[in-house]
Amino acid sequence: MLGDYRITARRATEIAAEVEALVASGVLAPGAALPPLRDLAVELGVNPNTVAAAYRLLRERGVIETAGRRGSRILPRPALTPRDYTALEVPEGVRDLADGNPDARLLPDPTTALAAAGRGAVPGAGRYGGPEADPGLLAVARRSFVADGVPAEAIGVASGALDAQERIFQAWLRPGDAVAVEDPGWGSLFDLLPALGLKPRPVAVDDDGMTVEGLREALDAGVRAVVVTARAQNPTGATLGAERATQLRALLAGHPEVLLVEDDHGHGIVDQAYQALCAAPGGGAQGAATVRHWAVVRSVAKSLGPDLRVAVVAGDRETVDRVRGRQRLGAGWVSHLLQRTAAALWEAYDPAPTAASYRARRDALVAALASHGIAAHGRSGLYVWIPVADETSAVAGLLQRGWAVSPGARYRLHAAPGLRLTVSTLDLSDCAPLAADLAAVLLRRPGATSSVRGV
Repeated sequence: MLGDYRITARRATEIAAEVEALVASGVLAPGAALPPLRDLAVELGVNPNTVAAAYRLLRERGVIETAGRRGSRILPRPALTPRDYTALEVPEGVRDLADGNPDARLLPDPTTALAAAGRGAVPGAGRYGGPEADPGLLAVARRSFVADGVPAEAIGVASGALDAQERIFQAWLRPGDAVAVEDPGWGSLFDLLPALGLKPRPVAVDDDGMTVEGLREALDAGVRAVVVTARAQNPTGATLGAERATQLRALLAGHPEVLLVEDDHGHGIVDQAYQALCAAPGGGAQGAATVRHWAVVRSVAKSLGPDLRVAVVAGDRETVDRVRGRQRLGAGWVSHLLQRTAAALWEAYDPAPTAASYRARRDALVAALASHGIAAHGRSGLYVWIPVADETSAVAGLLQRGWAVSPGARYRLHAAPGLRLTVSTLDLSDCAPLAADLAAVLLRRPGATSSVRGV
């Protein structure tokens, strides 16, 4: 099962480390089978319990999966090989529609806010034993949450959306717990969950977001947590409407023990109203929650700049307290310089022009594709999702025509193939030639390539 290689370690932690090293080096490929537990124990001359403990460590780290009599195998996407690290090589002269970054031209200039942040320190802030959160950031975040119907019972600060979600999961979940995730969905979340020993449970997504039937099946299957993106869903651009949100809230209310995490990374770049699932509309700052433990993560990465690394977390008090307590044991706090800068930029930021710009580009591309008979999705956010039959040939064909796009495999578990296109580097004049090239590739139409090389 291991080919010519033989495991030589004899302690559980060492056996696990050796297997991880083999995976990282490529000697053990995804899907490769590990020896049966008792066979490896005999070969190594150790107690079967030692090998069982090693395999348990590997499962918890997201390296292997065990399927009863089928034995243990390397996961298709082990936690130590995150899909985001496999960068798509973009040749010179090719337009990059794959990286997922916001339009730098729409981000506010942080110079003044940074300078002011260095002068306006709260006594003790940024020092050991000082306050963890900047009062200004908490105030602007609280107003934002309350305006969107999110109970502002407690608020914390994290270093970005994924950092916040990792801390939330660690506060309540244990290795082996299943988490309902959107499929297609965020590739980094798909990597994080197995790294924490958690099992992603894919739930289908349509233009209105997570489907009702998909969530019902996941809840009936016993998932311990649900992660939902209410708007600007990555990669499909799905947005929860009022009706779908009402249906999902009703399902969640029947499972109050489930942890609910809402990812609002699209805050500040969309013009769709936020549909909170954590509480019924009209509940106000102290509205009744749908489930016992919940969190809404609101990142400033797309609206104010990825390098700020700031996200705010509203949630029930016990969840936020657990997140803050675990944070104190590790990073301690998020830099107050960054917090004050984010607060000042957020306070002065008008999201309408940014949202309108992204909407115009998405709508123009979707309409241009429709004129060629190609269906695409992109109701909100930075992305347009295009279902395709063969991702590899589509990516290669577009690259030849001067466009680098992201293969959908990075963003899906069981969902059908597709392409993710980031609109942030597109101008309106690009949409027609891009759609024509997509039609040439996807519909195998002959014709000359568009003049995008060297732009």
